[in-house]
Amino acid sequence: MSERGPGSPGPWVLFSTIFASSMAFIDGTALNVSLPALQAGLHASGVQLLWVVNAYLLMLAALIPVGGSLGDVLGRRRVFAIGIALFMASSLVCGLSPSIGFLIGARLVQGLGAALMIPGSLAIITSFFGPAERGRAIGTWSAATTIVTVIGPVLGGVLSNAGLWRAVFLINIPLGAASLVPLLLKVPESRNAQAGRIDFLGAGLLVVALAGLTWGFISAPEAGFHDPRVIAALCVGVAALAGFIVVEIRSRHPMIPLGLFASRTFSGTNLLTLALYGALSAGMLFLSLDLVQAQGYSMTAAGFAFTPFALVLTALSRWAGGLVDKSGPRLPLVVGPAIAGLAFLVMAFSGLTPGPSRYWLTFFPGVILLGVGMGITVAPLTTAVMGSVGSNLAGTASGINNAVSRTAGVLAIAVVGALALILFGHGLSARVQGTGISEAARVSLSAEASRLGAATVPAEVAAQDVSTVQQAIRMAFVDTFKVVMIVCAGLAWAGALLAGLLVEKKFQAAT
Repeated sequence: MSERGPGSPGPWVLFSTIFASSMAFIDGTALNVSLPALQAGLHASGVQLLWVVNAYLLMLAALIPVGGSLGDVLGRRRVFAIGIALFMASSLVCGLSPSIGFLIGARLVQGLGAALMIPGSLAIITSFFGPAERGRAIGTWSAATTIVTVIGPVLGGVLSNAGLWRAVFLINIPLGAASLVPLLLKVPESRNAQAGRIDFLGAGLLVVALAGLTWGFISAPEAGFHDPRVIAALCVGVAALAGFIVVEIRSRHPMIPLGLFASRTFSGTNLLTLALYGALSAGMLFLSLDLVQAQGYSMTAAGFAFTPFALVLTALSRWAGGLVDKSGPRLPLVVGPAIAGLAFLVMAFSGLTPGPSRYWLTFFPGVILLGVGMGITVAPLTTAVMGSVGSNLAGTASGINNAVSRTAGVLAIAVVGALALILFGHGLSARVQGTGISEAARVSLSAEASRLGAATVPAEVAAQDVSTVQQAIRMAFVDTFKVVMIVCAGLAWAGALLAGLLVEKKFQAAT
């Protein structure tokens, strides 16, 4: 396209896409810090808390490739607008939810809205701006969304500390309106005339697969892996996943063209993404819970505790992108995840240090290392994914990698969350052994264990034992957090190993 004149809608395109993307970025970064307040406000169990996160991620992971395809076929502006409207409406319901079940249902719809909205931002920018303008436009979009990523945790912490955790959802209403109005009034429609048919069957099977696996793993700590419902859910998930692979192999217009995985680098980068982003999703979730529920940080302090990670990641990303040109993708994709794994290991041994006064000696080194590790990884990973396939498939490759990163979050939170629920229950029971509390108090405390770090001291506990039980709850969660961080370290290091074995020094594009 040619350069735009003074009356060009170019600024409106950027205005709309930046505000829409801001909704998704704030939802992803601010909510983690707000989860302890949300759990207390709606009296949610640990299982329900995991579903608050995973209901959104499940729909987003399964449907984000469909969202991009729908935009190509039906019109990018139209699908983008529908996604924004759905995200706004469901955010309003989230913010007004009277119960945790209501909130989880609204989060499912919010994930659907995000799946229609998120692919539209860069697709609209790419289709509207010509080669001479596109780099500057994407740079402006990237800089704005980076700022939102940095302030998201702080905003979530400040709002939650003021008793306004619902505002984390409600803030999406003005942001969505600021995006939707110029989009409908000023931005022209665009579509891909050569777009193929949409793989609805594949998308449906992927939703069923992720839902079955997620429900099975998250429900197992309470029901037991021997429970027929858990077994049925896991079997349905595995069967649907197998069916999805068969459909993708046979489809003339697959959602995920499996032929792309003929490239070792494409396979390696996506396996790395699955491991590393799984670690990041589970690690950040449990770090937030540990800071507030065990360490006694205010939610504002917890929000600020995440800031060094975002700042370091942002500062290193451009420099790390240049590493691929000099050394190829393998080196940064081994070194970055290896450092991230070290970061999780450092945080695993932070112990119990109530209050933020010792943050600089306990969590800060790990947070900085995590920012360094991800900063070295993110840009080279994107470059490697795009460069491992032919240029005509770069958009498809990027969409697949985006879906893989969301799927990693869904599966990691389900599996690691289930492990955490089991470990916390056993750990709490072990820590109150020999304390002399009554049998009735033990039974009540065992029921409270399902709330993880939000567990409270039962009324049956005698006054002289209250502080002992409170300490047992905190220490049981710290012990659980330690194992979760070690698991996350192992996942990150597995990603580094996969990159070393599979990612090629130079790009060999799949055809």
